Amino acid sequence: MQAIAFYLLAFVTLAAGLLVVSARNPVHSVLFLITAFFSAAGLFVLLGAEFLAMLLIVVYVGAVAVLFLFVVMMLDIDFEALRKGFAQYLPVGGLVAGVLTLEMIFVAATVATNGAAGKNATPMASPEGISNTEAIGRVLYTDYVFFFQMAGLVLLVAMIGAIVLTLRHKPGVRRQDIGKQVARSPKTGMELVQIKPGEGISE
Repeated sequence: MQAIAFYLLAFVTLAAGLLVVSARNPVHSVLFLITAFFSAAGLFVLLGAEFLAMLLIVVYVGAVAVLFLFVVMMLDIDFEALRKGFAQYLPVGGLVAGVLTLEMIFVAATVATNGAAGKNATPMASPEGISNTEAIGRVLYTDYVFFFQMAGLVLLVAMIGAIVLTLRHKPGVRRQDIGKQVARSPKTGMELVQIKPGEGISE
């Protein structure tokens, strides 16, 4: 049963990854990216790394991928204009893709030759007898607490940047003014009007 779940999640992850780079609609690409993250989290659960699975869903799906989705949906980007120079950069992109493919083939061949693929197939037990989540939490909040806080700061800056990019000041749009609302009084907030019979109120 575990092998079936592994192959199913691996297939979904690979298929979603291919659809991320092949989808023509950027919103669909982000949705496929979220699917790939969920499938990868399932693979982490099968390996016994529950904390990494939770971290993948909370950070990458709940923050990064949703942030990308909102930025893509709210920014008014002319994708047709961006695709006009696609053929111009195609040779450089093909060269980079070829180099990355050769590197991945080299790494896969090295791992297969040295036989390191199956050395740590099962999760390593903690020497203190604590759970996997507690062991990772101790490392994060003792040795790498600074880097953990910096990662949260980067996500905060990314969220503020997305809000600034999507903020549009259009003329003729009524916006909320907090200062005027706080400074309101009964004299400025109300107006007594004498209405004559048969007439309405016009601003």
